[in-house]
Amino acid sequence: MLEATQEKATQQTPLRDTPPAKPAPRLLDQVRAKLRLKHYAYSTEKTYCDWIKRFILWSGKRHPIDMGAGDVEAYLSHLATDREVSASTQNQALHAILFLYKEVLGVDLPWLTEVTRAKASKRLPCVLSRAEVAALLANTSGTPGLVVRLLYGTGMRLMEGLRLRVKDVDFAGCNIFIRAGKGDKDRTVMLPQALVAPLQARLAERRKMHDLDLARGMADVELPFALERKYPNAGKEFGWQYIFAAEGYSTDPRSGAIRRHHIHEKTIQRAVKDAARAAKIEKPAHPHLLRHSFATHLLEGGADIRTVQELLGHSDVSTTMIYTHVVARGGNGTISPLDRL
Repeated sequence: MLEATQEKATQQTPLRDTPPAKPAPRLLDQVRAKLRLKHYAYSTEKTYCDWIKRFILWSGKRHPIDMGAGDVEAYLSHLATDREVSASTQNQALHAILFLYKEVLGVDLPWLTEVTRAKASKRLPCVLSRAEVAALLANTSGTPGLVVRLLYGTGMRLMEGLRLRVKDVDFAGCNIFIRAGKGDKDRTVMLPQALVAPLQARLAERRKMHDLDLARGMADVELPFALERKYPNAGKEFGWQYIFAAEGYSTDPRSGAIRRHHIHEKTIQRAVKDAARAAKIEKPAHPHLLRHSFATHLLEGGADIRTVQELLGHSDVSTTMIYTHVVARGGNGTISPLDRL
């Protein structure tokens, strides 16, 4: 009788060594994991997750696996007709939702043919004149001023400039190597002679900052892809450090590591806006305006369109051609008949 009771108790009592079943990760956590696995930028991760969240809320919090191409078409049409978003914004939402279905849920949606497309606008880029650029630069100083000069002098995008590392500046060859730019492409731009001395002075200050980090045991920097595992000590080397590092330490939003990051992009955005206000420039003031001005002024100076394309990192020359429409006297250099009277 005792043996039967013990056997029944053994059958009813779960084994303590069996680990409890882990709950399935939340959908947005799955999206983040897949984006990081495929090395998407952190800004793209935030944007995609935001659009997916909006899509789910629009559907009445239905799970995307229970929806399909028709629901995606309806949502994208809603953005165009009800929200009146731009074509680029609608396209951004489309890419986010397609990533969710194809990469996370494993569902390959058919081509969306019934989507009401937002009207694509054909706008010319806003460009500063040379005098306006000079006035803008005259109202900047310090590290933000150096970054602003670098953006205009090389045509870099804002984040390309802020993510510049010590090893990517070649003073001997007067080159700057831009790593993993937009589209995960590398390219080379010129190092303006006017920035050689200021950059060398910045690197001397950066060396002192790095030595202090080494003494504190805080010398570490984010490395691309799997280099951190392949070269465990590379993050402590000076060559890998950001040139425009922040004054303090911050927590990495992905890994949770506490280390010195590059200065925040809003610092440069505010510097450009304040400088434009001080220079009484009424055009929209943002860092990308310097990239537009760089390309336009090169073309006005007689640079070949293919050269400008390579410096900007455009895959298609048609993207670069837009700047031919804003050069002095218009895209074809035609003089008004009024000026010939």
